[in-house]
This record gives sequence, C-alpha cells and structure tokens, in this order.
Amino acid sequence: MSDNAPQQQLLHLVIGGELIDLERNTFKDLDKVDIVGVFPDYTGAYAAWKAKAQQTVDNAHMRYFIVHLHRLLDPGHDTKPSV
Repeated sequence: MSDNAPQQQLLHLVIGGELIDLERNTFKDLDKVDIVGVFPDYTGAYAAWKAKAQQTVDNAHMRYFIVHLHRLLDPGHDTKPSV
C-alpha cells in the first residue's frame, strides 16, 4: 500500500448520559443523551470518551460509551488486516 492511500475509516460513535441503574445500560432520559460525535478511528473516539468521562466523574450514574459503528454498518466484514 502506498503512503498516499487513504487509511481505512472505521467509524465510532461516542454517546453518554445518566443511567437508571448501574447494572444495565438504560438511559434515564433519552432526550438528554449526550451525542459527543462520530470519529474516523478508535483512537479519536477513545480520546473523546475519556475527556467526557473525566468531566462527569462526580456523577456515579453518568456513563459514556464507544459504539463501533463500522461493525454495525458491515457486520460481515473482518476489520483486522489480513497477513
């Protein structure tokens, strides 16, 4: 692969909000779910997730999640490079 070839885009969504119960991932109010953004790779999504999680550390019921959108868009595609 050449240096000018575009890197594979693996979309990730970062969302969060207050949960009803810490045992389940059920949001207390869907109208207040924080959609942080969509990121082209896991590294960017992780940085955004970490920043939001640290901002809400004082609320034990607040949780942020990274959703692997690329797995939902193409569930049969293996994202690991072949050797």
